[in-house]
This record gives sequence, structure tokens and C-alpha cells, in this order.
Amino acid sequence: MDRRAFIGTVAGGLVAAPLTAGAQQRPKIPEIGFLTGTTPAGGAVLVEAFRQGMRELGYVEGKTFVLEARYAEGKSERVPELARSWWAGRST
Repeated sequence: MDRRAFIGTVAGGLVAAPLTAGAQQRPKIPEIGFLTGTTPAGGAVLVEAFRQGMRELGYVEGKTFVLEARYAEGKSERVPELARSWWAGRST
């Protein structure tokens, strides 16, 4: 390969690189389902403690993770259905 062909190939690759980088999809944000058997009022302390722990570890809600809390309202028989409905509602 002569010098002009080599320079043309390298320059073409450098021009195309930003175009392909821009076409890449954003990474998905992890979704966390927080399921508790209590009511929203009773579970507020638990959910806030979880959020605080995530912040202390450097995670930012809405940017590095998404949290969705579900409450069984004191009815343990609702827990499996709440888990199934959360799983079915996740974005894929």
C-alpha cells in the first residue's frame, strides 16, 4: 500500500468513527423492584433507607438506577402477584 492510500484509509476511519459512536444506544438503567408487605406509609422508612444506602454507594436514582416500590398493604397473599406484575411491567 502506498503512502496516499494509507493516509486515505486512516483519515476515512477517523471520520467514520464519530458517526458510529453516535449511533450507539444508551445503556439501560437498571430497574429495582422494592416489594414490601406493609402499606406505603409503613414502608416509607424502608424505601428511604434503601435510597439513602444507594446514594452512599454513589448511585443516583433516575440516572444510574430506577426504583419502583410496591406494597402488599399487610396482605401477604398479594406478594406473589405484586412481584409478577412488576416483572411483567419491566421495560425490556
